[in-house]
Amino acid sequence: MSQDHVANRDHAVGRTVVVETADADATRALGVRLAALLRAGDLVMLSGALGAGKTTLAQGIGSAMDVRGRVSSPTFIIARVHPALGQGPDLVHVDAYRLSSLEEVDALDLDTSLAESVTLVEWGEDKVEALSESRLEIRVERLHGALTGTGAGAVTGGGEAALADLAEVDDGRRSVTVTALGPRWADVDLAVLTDLTALA
Repeated sequence: MSQDHVANRDHAVGRTVVVETADADATRALGVRLAALLRAGDLVMLSGALGAGKTTLAQGIGSAMDVRGRVSSPTFIIARVHPALGQGPDLVHVDAYRLSSLEEVDALDLDTSLAESVTLVEWGEDKVEALSESRLEIRVERLHGALTGTGAGAVTGGGEAALADLAEVDDGRRSVTVTALGPRWADVDLAVLTDLTALA
């Protein structure tokens, strides 16, 4: 079961909720709770290290939005549209990891579909903020010390020789920080994100 707690920041820089999840299933369940808050026109930015769980969270969002296709990392496609199967908005899932300039972001024409879709961008920091003053900025981080070089089985050295068996050093726990920015989110109750009954 997840341990959840809430931290609030000054309204001028956004309202923040921090949720700790126990495993990948709990991270997906948090995505389900996030989806309940989303509507057409929303921009969601996901950040975190490689393998932190950004796509896992996105899978929960996509499942709850009832969109076509399995939500997976769109790294080599960059942007993938998941059409809604019901009356809700489409999900546009973007991986901006390989985009190195604002011009490359502009070439995706995300602003043309933004109003009718939920746009979820992985690795979007310093690249897509101009799309909307209202957005959710979500950071996913591992809680297990082994992957930060402080615990048993830490990855040391450099290059390919430094690769370790991630199954042994990653216990699945995550800290997910959700910051709501802009007028769209001013009156939205973020408490649903810490509702443990939603995991049942």
